Amino acid sequence: MHLHQCFNFHDFRELARRRLPRPIFNYIDGAADDETTYRRNTRAFEDCDLVPNILGGVEHVDLSVSVLGQKLALPVYCSPTALQRLFHYDGERAVAQAVEQFGTMFGISSLGTVSLEEIASRYTFPQIYQFYFHKDRGLNRAMLERAKGAGVKILMLTVDSITGGNRERDLRTGFTIPFRLNLQGMIDFAIRPKWAIDYVTHEPFRLPQLEQHVKMAAGATSIGDYFTNMLDPSMNWEDVAEMVKQWDGIFCLKGVMSAGDARKAVDIGCSGIVVSNHGGRQLDGSRSSFDQLQEIVDAVGDRIDVLMDGGVHRGTHVLKALSLGAKAVGVGRYYLFPLAAAGRAGVERALGLMRAELERDMRLMGCTSIQQLSRANLRFR
Repeated sequence: MHLHQCFNFHDFRELARRRLPRPIFNYIDGAADDETTYRRNTRAFEDCDLVPNILGGVEHVDLSVSVLGQKLALPVYCSPTALQRLFHYDGERAVAQAVEQFGTMFGISSLGTVSLEEIASRYTFPQIYQFYFHKDRGLNRAMLERAKGAGVKILMLTVDSITGGNRERDLRTGFTIPFRLNLQGMIDFAIRPKWAIDYVTHEPFRLPQLEQHVKMAAGATSIGDYFTNMLDPSMNWEDVAEMVKQWDGIFCLKGVMSAGDARKAVDIGCSGIVVSNHGGRQLDGSRSSFDQLQEIVDAVGDRIDVLMDGGVHRGTHVLKALSLGAKAVGVGRYYLFPLAAAGRAGVERALGLMRAELERDMRLMGCTSIQQLSRANLRFR
């Protein structure tokens, strides 16, 4: 299979599966416990039907949206995700190049493999910094100031990861950073020599946002240890309210799944929330993001920007979320598999396919702008 033969999420996933060592593929593809929430995230869209209108005069379609104070050419953005240079040696650089071309937004994770400053200096798209709350309050303050100094537009605090999810695929292969592979894991790497050659012939793997604060070398810690030992499970609403004041800019809370929590986010001054269950990677058995979206939009949608991610594979999924009141929709695996498969070219193809699907589906819905979408276009089974 080649990149030009990829037409959807499943094609990109298969190409990535063929190219990545299994432990790395499973890190992207896997989720918590029995992975029921991961599967439900996508399946939830199937319980909602679109009701199109006809004869709308749909020669010209405007896909632009305004969200978190930003004007985006697409209602889809690339969510910040960790460890991208493990999937392809260009990592976040490849994604940033594609995002710039398509006029949407993207961000760097605390566990990103390219620095905030590099991305901010090279690209003009609205940059997100996805942040985790650490036990060390001084570290939190330092990282916020660094992001502000880099010109980051949006701070996105992830609140559903105060401890690591039980990702059993990773446990079976011994996937950690640094690698502590079991025998099967070593074999899996050995049968993907191209990945290994690319890994060792490009610049060393780094975590630039954390390297001044966390020693990742010599087996000192792993990603699981980072979540378990460095992140602060005592984090509460008062802590976040203080962070909102300190940031004094566009502040988005990622991982909101209840209407009550959404109201609290409004009360402490957040600019936006992301309805998200972390792609099913944290609490298995959690409700799907799409299933919770309507309840949360009804509670706070007139007072705060509501975004959503989780399980989005198709343009029709995006249109359903927007029709329910989401201002924009985030994707993760949707661009990570293309990144792993073909770097920048893969991400560009995936975003191009998404844009083409959205334009075609908007015409078929009888809508010329995202603002025309509404719940009148939906029926739930």
